[in-house]
Amino acid sequence: MSKFITPLILCFVSLALTMLPATAQVSNVLDGAYVKESNITKRVVPYPALREADVMYTQRIWQEMDLREKINHPYYYPVKPIADRKNLFDVLRTALLVEGSLVAYGTGPAGDDDEFRYPLSPNQVDSLLNPTVRFEKYDLATNERLPDSIGTVTLESSAITRYAIKEDWIWDRQRGERYVRIIGIAPRIEEFDEDGISKGFKTLFWLYYPECRYVLANADAFNPMNDAQRRTYEDLFQKRFFSSFIVKESNVYDRPISAYARGLDALAESERIKEELFLLEHDLWHY
Repeated sequence: MSKFITPLILCFVSLALTMLPATAQVSNVLDGAYVKESNITKRVVPYPALREADVMYTQRIWQEMDLREKINHPYYYPVKPIADRKNLFDVLRTALLVEGSLVAYGTGPAGDDDEFRYPLSPNQVDSLLNPTVRFEKYDLATNERLPDSIGTVTLESSAITRYAIKEDWIWDRQRGERYVRIIGIAPRIEEFDEDGISKGFKTLFWLYYPECRYVLANADAFNPMNDAQRRTYEDLFQKRFFSSFIVKESNVYDRPISAYARGLDALAESERIKEELFLLEHDLWHY
């Protein structure tokens, strides 16, 4: 009799295990060989103190970073959040809408203000990242126009293909160093007309970079050289691990390069400004 009872008990036990909640079965599952804790509470390294009397020369530069370039892919991918990392825009969106740890600044009535004069409320930021759109509706049988419907659409992070960077290039006579201090960053989205032709890029908002450092220092970015040594987005910006091109320098007219040069001429002008900055650094310290 016991020979039949034992298999029957085992059958009931196995059936009970299959009926347990999914959480009870996967509670000890770890997607990896170890628990990664290196960047959970990483502290921000403060900038060295800088006195105005020690600034020998400074120049303000505006650059644009195109995320379609290969070196900039760690800022763009993954387009959907995965277990261990998110792209730069998703990190900023979480800080703005979920955590409330960042303040976004509007671009003003003309759409070109970058001086952090127009702080946006959470509702205004939400309307930018989840815009309200009007959908056209038609009757499939008669092809007649129906009343339009209105709904919200979440802005996909894959639509953000550029970032504007505002920074100061500073030469410090006290330490004999040249600093590049990022002042602000701004996500930019490409706009298209009804025919699908590009109308150019639009700046969504500006973020004050010294505040962003506390968020970016605890957000992992992909390291193509070693998965065990993850970088953060703060590391990438501070170490200048990105490719960009200059779109404006401080000038008497306060005009961007696009106001007087186009195409290859604009790219050549950008390279000329960059070359002058490096030659200036060489001349200051060498002679």
